[in-house]
Amino acid sequence: MLKGKHIILGITGGIAAYKSVSLLRLFVKAGAEVQVVITPSGKEFITPVTLSALSGKPVISEFFTANTGSWNSHVDLGLWADAMVIAPATASTLGKMAHGIVDNMLVTTYLSSKCPVFIAPAMDLDMFKHPSTAANLELLRSYGNHIIEPAAGELASHLIGKGRMEEPENIFAVLERFFSEKKTMEGKKVLITAGPTYEKIDPVRFIGNYSTGKMGYCIADEFVARGASVTIVSGPVSVKPKNQDVKVVSVESALEMRDAFMERFEGADIAVMCAAVADYRPEVVADRKIKREKDDIPVITLVKNPDIAAEAGRKKREDQILVGFALETDNAVANAQDKLARKNLDMIVLNSLSEQTGFGVDTNKVTVIERSGTSTTFDLKSKVEVAKDIVNLISEKA
Repeated sequence: MLKGKHIILGITGGIAAYKSVSLLRLFVKAGAEVQVVITPSGKEFITPVTLSALSGKPVISEFFTANTGSWNSHVDLGLWADAMVIAPATASTLGKMAHGIVDNMLVTTYLSSKCPVFIAPAMDLDMFKHPSTAANLELLRSYGNHIIEPAAGELASHLIGKGRMEEPENIFAVLERFFSEKKTMEGKKVLITAGPTYEKIDPVRFIGNYSTGKMGYCIADEFVARGASVTIVSGPVSVKPKNQDVKVVSVESALEMRDAFMERFEGADIAVMCAAVADYRPEVVADRKIKREKDDIPVITLVKNPDIAAEAGRKKREDQILVGFALETDNAVANAQDKLARKNLDMIVLNSLSEQTGFGVDTNKVTVIERSGTSTTFDLKSKVEVAKDIVNLISEKA
């Protein structure tokens, strides 16, 4: 699966850098074209001569080549690569990547990369357990990076604990799995709804909710990463897809979302209804701003919005997959199962609601209930990782 792939191998200054030589050999043997980018401190552990001999390319470490003054373009590298692997990634480099501190060629290349990034941390156990390291790793996950967890064992300090860089063979296997999974959705057309809807009261006020669209956009990015053609019908959000191949159709109200979704639903193989659509809208919308000083206290009569998921369920073909979302505050599983049946869904994703899940945060904890009755509960994860879990289950039925 790696034959012909362009891989940036980033090496930082840790004792585990010696393992990067084996990883480089595995990539080259598999037919990948590898460009090594090493930090200045990384060269204290492994020489560029060794790395260049194995990769067949000059090793990049500085912004400029000393002898010729030629510029090493991090932008060109970022566009060239199909994947970037940073192994080992020290605590220092993790912090720089998480917070955009671009004081070396490796971090600059990382910030310019358009490709998937895989990070294999390596450090002593106390450094790995430190809250700052944990926070940086969580932040990097939220950006969409793939974290290859370190193993436990004897460390350079001779202490025993978690912090050993994962073995090169296992890192190589992660990349192989990634590129094999990438094509599982090739040719599939996926339609997703995301974000809130705003229901106008007057030209400046609306009824809405706290949805940010993060979960829906993560799902869209994951489908595209696996080769699908993706359209997302999005309410008003500030987030954007990380992958430029995601087509975004922007709407505001539930009626607009319904029209945009149903217009495209027949042509979709898979539909994922992640949006938090307002259940009600004002029956009458004022054509001017309601003034507290001049107008009487308004009485707002609400009417029901269309149930987009139910309409899609009625029109769904046998060869289509329809996935809904639910956020419940009581009798969560029973209510989700009822919604699954009433709306003719193939599966429903039940969100939990807490300080670490739900609206406006980067993590989520979900239970996926399928029409067959099968139920899968996942641990608290970043929404990027939750999206992978959801798409994995959908891909089994596609």
